[in-house]
Amino acid sequence: MIQLTKDITKASAITHQGTMHADEVTAAAFLELLYDNIVIMRTSEEILPARRADSIVFDIGKGEYDHHQKEAKIRANGIKYSAFGLLWQDRGRQLLEKMHISEIDDVFSYIDKDFVEAIDAIDNGVFPTVQAGYRIKNYSDLIKLFNPSYASDEEEDQQFLKATRVAKEILLAEISSVYGKVKAKSKVERLWKQHKGPILELPVYVPYEETLLNLDTNQEILFVVFPSNRGGYAAKAVPTSLSDHTNRCLFKEEWAGLTNEALQAVTQVPTARFCHVNRFLVTADTKEDILQLVNQCLPKNE
Repeated sequence: MIQLTKDITKASAITHQGTMHADEVTAAAFLELLYDNIVIMRTSEEILPARRADSIVFDIGKGEYDHHQKEAKIRANGIKYSAFGLLWQDRGRQLLEKMHISEIDDVFSYIDKDFVEAIDAIDNGVFPTVQAGYRIKNYSDLIKLFNPSYASDEEEDQQFLKATRVAKEILLAEISSVYGKVKAKSKVERLWKQHKGPILELPVYVPYEETLLNLDTNQEILFVVFPSNRGGYAAKAVPTSLSDHTNRCLFKEEWAGLTNEALQAVTQVPTARFCHVNRFLVTADTKEDILQLVNQCLPKNE
């Protein structure tokens, strides 16, 4: 639980007041997860002589967990750490240990690259370049939405607490998701080594895409087949690479958007259920039938 205080002698953590960012908001949520109960003081003061010796000062004060000084720590790729990045580097493994996460080094490094680094970059003015015909809001943009809006009666500290609750849930979801991927990696690696031909069959669904795309650099696998969490089986097209989401092969154009009897009629597969309008996913009731659907769409030389 996070409590806020104006009394510096009661604060177990101290950060800045005013406009909030993903950096210090996520850092606060991280500290709550690590220590369960934390009392935070938000202040505009840079010099904090009355603070407790054991208090954690972050994103302010030019100390260990601040990044606004010239000598602030920088990643190997040139991106400066934010306060959250500095806390994650120093105490992230402690949180994973507390959560009984195995393979801590792999999970820690994955989260650092997958989640933490982007917060560091954006907080330090390194913004992503995205070519899109629509507005994209990233995690940092969403946290900024909790700042009191113009002409509202929203109170800053209460909005900060709201933002930390959202950040906490997102951080927990990130840890859970990454842990699942790390645990699944060895299973995907084993199945990939055993595969023959352009179809990878998963006996149960596991998060496979990133591991597969890192392994399958020759683009041998065109489709992945797995039991669907909606019942029956699904087959999904494989993207070209992690950076190119163009699928290596698609299901037939005449199947696009069809379901049930209409799809069964055109495919002659008795339990065919669904083909996505963008042709990257099909489903059927049985494994035999899902494989029939996939085989109809393989290139002729496969």
